Amino acid sequence: MAKFDENALTQAVIDSLGPDADPRVRQISASLIRHLHAFIRDIEPTQEEWQDAIDFLTRTGQTCTPVRQEFILLSDALGASMLVDAINHRLPSKATHSTVLGPFFVSDAPRVPSGAMISRPEDGPPLRIEGSVASVTGEPLQGAVVEIWHCDESGFYDVQKDPQTLNGRASVVTDAQGRFMVRSVVPSFYPIPDDGPVGDMLHAQGRHPFRPAHVHFKISAQGYRSLTTHLFPAADPYLNSDVVFGVKDSLIVELTHAEQTTVLQHDFTLAAN
Repeated sequence: MAKFDENALTQAVIDSLGPDADPRVRQISASLIRHLHAFIRDIEPTQEEWQDAIDFLTRTGQTCTPVRQEFILLSDALGASMLVDAINHRLPSKATHSTVLGPFFVSDAPRVPSGAMISRPEDGPPLRIEGSVASVTGEPLQGAVVEIWHCDESGFYDVQKDPQTLNGRASVVTDAQGRFMVRSVVPSFYPIPDDGPVGDMLHAQGRHPFRPAHVHFKISAQGYRSLTTHLFPAADPYLNSDVVFGVKDSLIVELTHAEQTTVLQHDFTLAAN
C-alpha cells in the first residue's frame, strides 16, 4: 500500500505518469513535479499562503484579454521569458541579439513603403528609424520583412488606447541593399500594466514596474532564423533595471539628430537556418 507522506509523495506522482505518454511530456512532467515539490519543501507554505498562490494564478488568467496577456507579463517580470529566449537563441557571435516579444505584438500590422510615417505626428517628437538587414557574413538581405512597433511619447501602445486603430506599428520590406526606413515618434520609458496581479506581485517584492524606452523589431527573411529584438536609446534611466530583464549591451544605441529629427539607426544581422 502506498504511503503518500511528504517523503514518498514526489516519486509516487512521477510513477503515476502513464507508460504510453509522449516521452517529452513524461520528461517535462517529471521535472515539473520534482521542482515544484522541492519548492514547496523549501518554503513550507501555510494552507493560507498556498490558497493565496492559487488565487493569484486565477486572477492572472482572469485578467487576460485579447489585447492584454497577463501571463506573458508574469513570465516577463520573473525573467522566465528572457531565459527561454536565451536558451532558444544560441546564435553565432555576429548575429544580432534577441530579446522578449512583449505583450503588445500585433501580427497583422499594415505593410508600408519605405519612408512612410507610422505614427500620428502629435504623439511625440519626430523619429526616423532606419537600418539594414544582412547575413552574418555581410550579404545584404533584400526582401526581408521588418516589423516595427513601439509606444508613444506618453508611454502607451496603440492597443492600450484603441485596439481597433493601429498606430506606431507597421512592417516594411528591405530594398536591394537590405535597407529600410520609416518615420515615427520618439517613444518613452513606461510602466508595464501594474493594475493587476503582476503589479501586486511587483509591489510585494519592492520592485518598480518600468521598462526603458525601446523600439521593437521582428525581422524575417527566407532561409534565415527570425529575429525578435528591441533597440534601447542610451541614457534612459531604466536601462539598468528593466522590469522584464530585456536589455543587452549590444542593443543599446546612441540616438543622433539630422534635420530637426531624432534618428535611431542600426544594422541587423540574421543567422542562417
